[in-house]
Amino acid sequence: MFDCRKLNSLVGESIDNSPTLQAAQANLRQSEDILLAGYGIFYPQLGASFQPSRQQFSPARFGENSGPSIFNLYTFSTTVSYVLDVFGGERRTIEGLGAQAQMQYYNTQGSYLSLTGNLVNAVIADAAYQAEIAATEQMVGFLEEQTELSAAQAEAGVIPYANLLSLQAQLAATEATVPPLRQQLSHTQHLISILAGAAPADFTPPRIELSELKLPSDLPVSLPSDLVRQRPDILAAEEQLHAASAQIGVATAAMFPSFTLNADYGWNSTALPSLFAANTAFWTMGASLATPLLQGPTLWFQRKAAIDAYQAALANYRQVVLAGLAQVADALDALRHNAQSVDAQARALSAASEELKLIEANYQAGTVNYLQVLVADGQYQQAQLGYIQAVGQRLQGTAALFVALGGGWWNDPAAAVHGSATKS
Repeated sequence: MFDCRKLNSLVGESIDNSPTLQAAQANLRQSEDILLAGYGIFYPQLGASFQPSRQQFSPARFGENSGPSIFNLYTFSTTVSYVLDVFGGERRTIEGLGAQAQMQYYNTQGSYLSLTGNLVNAVIADAAYQAEIAATEQMVGFLEEQTELSAAQAEAGVIPYANLLSLQAQLAATEATVPPLRQQLSHTQHLISILAGAAPADFTPPRIELSELKLPSDLPVSLPSDLVRQRPDILAAEEQLHAASAQIGVATAAMFPSFTLNADYGWNSTALPSLFAANTAFWTMGASLATPLLQGPTLWFQRKAAIDAYQAALANYRQVVLAGLAQVADALDALRHNAQSVDAQARALSAASEELKLIEANYQAGTVNYLQVLVADGQYQQAQLGYIQAVGQRLQGTAALFVALGGGWWNDPAAAVHGSATKS
């Protein structure tokens, strides 16, 4: 995103350690495993069982007068069944599981993108706060030096005492702005540590200067709307719509008969050593058909509910697309305005710097008083702080554009990654 090795290294460490991203990756693996498990429905299901039992047989059940007999019975059997997916219900179920796995893949991509964007924003804020603190402390040092000089001049009667009081008041007001900046810096550094997957006490963010962060050489002012489709949230909403469509097929297939092929083969014997003798074998083979006959409106309204869910997913997809377009438009507008602000602040800083140099030269020559120097220096420091804030906002605006576009404007939407059921 930005040409800074320290930032790239920090992002790489955060990806490895972030609990949020690790949870998203675990959810992705879970959805992929569920999908792979679902494919088993297309294969024959083979099972085996062994049942030893002790029984009492009563001949009276068959009209005989002999006494009951007690014996052991050992049964070993294997069963094979295969579902004939005539109406496609199982295929649509797997299709839905595949869409859910894809949706989780894009959610993981979204978590990665969000983590990266938040981390970059935090690093930019950290660098900007450090630059503001340095500029403010430089101004405090200048005011302290001039306060000492003015105190000596006031004591000697060279300048009015009111000038010294004015300078002391300005020094105190400037010093008062440093603690809030340090608090904001600490808060930002704690946020960076959390995003990096570490406790604040165990992590020290790398020192990155604002000047080390370089923008791409060419920032766009407009972009084709097709680029928005590479956003992970839009792709996830599309897969959610796909999954809802598959559920309509599942509900439709449930209204028709289901067919299953079954086969059993086994042995039973009253003595375990002779269990597998030739005369103890038994087998069955057949097919079963199950069909709903009278279930009231249940199946009909279940299908209707699936259609309603699809309509809701479609509306949600449209809303996500519209929100994505709005976010990109906001980012482009902010980028343009930030560039104008940086340009204006740069010109203001340059003018204030030239004015300060001129006033200082005139002060050395004795043509202006010290209050004019003080005013010029204050204007220069305020212009410097304004420029730092404008640069930070432009950097954060650029990061926001990366996030809004799902990673960058140079990506070809036709080559957008659609993932696969085995991606991790």
